[in-house]
Amino acid sequence: MSDLIPILQYGPFYYHALMIIAIMILLHGMSFDVADNRSVLFFNVFGYFIAILLVLYIGFRPIDGIFVDMKIYAQAYEMMQQGTNLSIDNDYAFNYFMLFCSKIMSVEFFFFIVALIYILPCYFFSKIYFGRYWFYSFFMLIGSFSFWAYGTNGIRNGVATSVFILALCFYNNRKILMYCFFILAFMIHSSLIIPVMAFVLSGIYKNPKMYLYIWLAAIPLSLAGSKIWQEIFFNHLGFSDRTTGYMEGQKVEGSFSSTGFRWDFLFYSSFGIISGYYYIFVKKISDRFYNHLYGIFTIANAFWVLVITANYSNRFAYLSWFMMAPIISYPMFRYKIWKDQYKTFGIILMLYYLFTYLMFLKG
Repeated sequence: MSDLIPILQYGPFYYHALMIIAIMILLHGMSFDVADNRSVLFFNVFGYFIAILLVLYIGFRPIDGIFVDMKIYAQAYEMMQQGTNLSIDNDYAFNYFMLFCSKIMSVEFFFFIVALIYILPCYFFSKIYFGRYWFYSFFMLIGSFSFWAYGTNGIRNGVATSVFILALCFYNNRKILMYCFFILAFMIHSSLIIPVMAFVLSGIYKNPKMYLYIWLAAIPLSLAGSKIWQEIFFNHLGFSDRTTGYMEGQKVEGSFSSTGFRWDFLFYSSFGIISGYYYIFVKKISDRFYNHLYGIFTIANAFWVLVITANYSNRFAYLSWFMMAPIISYPMFRYKIWKDQYKTFGIILMLYYLFTYLMFLKG
């Protein structure tokens, strides 16, 4: 597959293909009843095709410097295959998994396995919480801003967030297994301590209005002293190894490389904040799982707001953004909210992906 598409077009092909699918979903929602059994069957079959194709497309992408961190992982993997004694002093689960794989498989197949781990939890989550409409949730997850980047570049971070999503699949029945996956996510990438702690805090204090106050308070606190918060979090809470390159201006994801208070991305984050407020306080939807999701998203995003002026703070923004899709879509497939609800969802889905697409075009 990697030979069919020029390397410089590999990412653009992904974004263009998803735009075509988004338009197809919008037009279908405007013309047909999405709840019709034939529509459900079509998008289920189509969804399996997209999921398989996506795993193959990401998993067997070329090992090239255009994917930045992928090349670094490949070099480390090759050193492990050659028997070089590399020091492993953090992110033990991912690094020892890579060491284990280096003994039994090629680097190409290793990246395929990583792609499976990255994408399958999105499918499981969608299937469990959206049922027959799982494809719409799955599409929003894979069409989320930065999903491509964390599947091909910030790989450890991406895999860790997917394991966190997998943990949420056991929210209603197997709490012990859920917490085991939370621990595993942390051991894959230690930054996952933020959404894990947000999960714990929002589980102890079950007041969505308080989560909103925390997020709103983070904005003036960041404006008043973002550097202070960066010093606290980066140097005293174990994130210094993640941020040294960012402080020095190392190239990571160019679309988020500029510094300063990013009002544009604060605006993007507000989509999730406002959606949750609308569902919970305006539409009076009372759902224990959704309230908990909203708490995780709001608290984790508030953390990012506090350090928003750091170079490449998207590495921390993604610790909440990976949950944006279910925050926006979950209630629409669980509760009756509007007349012609599925048409409304088609428009929302289109607008949601349009942001991702426009950011890709912006470069």
